[in-house]
Order: sequence, then structure tokens, then C-alpha cells
Amino acid sequence: MIPALLTLLGAQLAGETLTRATGLPLPGPVLGMLILIAGFAVFPGLVAIVRPLAQGILGNLSLLFVPAGTGVVGHLGTLAGYGPALAVVLVVSTVLAIGAGALAFTAVAKLMKMEPEA
Repeated sequence: MIPALLTLLGAQLAGETLTRATGLPLPGPVLGMLILIAGFAVFPGLVAIVRPLAQGILGNLSLLFVPAGTGVVGHLGTLAGYGPALAVVLVVSTVLAIGAGALAFTAVAKLMKMEPEA
């Protein structure tokens, strides 16, 4: 378990270090994840070392959402005042995100010379 944790934290540290040293416009943890994926490709045995830890983290991921839910409940009065505006923003942003996804899919389909089925 400790080697797996050191591997994950080492990859994140390497990503943070490279991002800060080079000024890349990429978050350090994302670069660390790319470094970890490259490590998996170069050293296939590394997957077996990291897998149990990763499954444990993913199995308890819902615990990370408890503080956010508590914060929402703690500020229900504030949220009630902004409720209608929040509802409009959520609906509009959802529609825009779906539209952007559809446009991107259509553009890629045209680039690939494939027509989407209607």
C-alpha cells in the first residue's frame, strides 16, 4: 500500500514541479496523471501495485462530497434568495453544454466524412 501511495504522490509532485518550473498552462495533478499513465506504459507491473489503492480511493470517493452537501445545507437561506436565478443559470448552462456537445459531434462527423444518423 505504501509503494502505491508513494507512486501516486510522486507522480503528482513531479507534475506540480514540472508545471511550476516550466510555466505550463496545465494543472500539476493533470500532468502528474499523464506521467503516471506513461509510467504504466513503460512499467506494466506498476499497474498491479497501484490498482488496490486506486480501487480503495474510488470506492470511498463519495465521502468527498459530504462536506459540499453540508455546506449547501448550512446556507439554505442564502440559496433560497438566489434560487430562481440559480435555476435559470443551471437550465441555460445545461442547454448550452448539450448544444456545444452536439455541434462538436457534428463538426467531427463532418471532418471524418461521416453523417450522423437521424
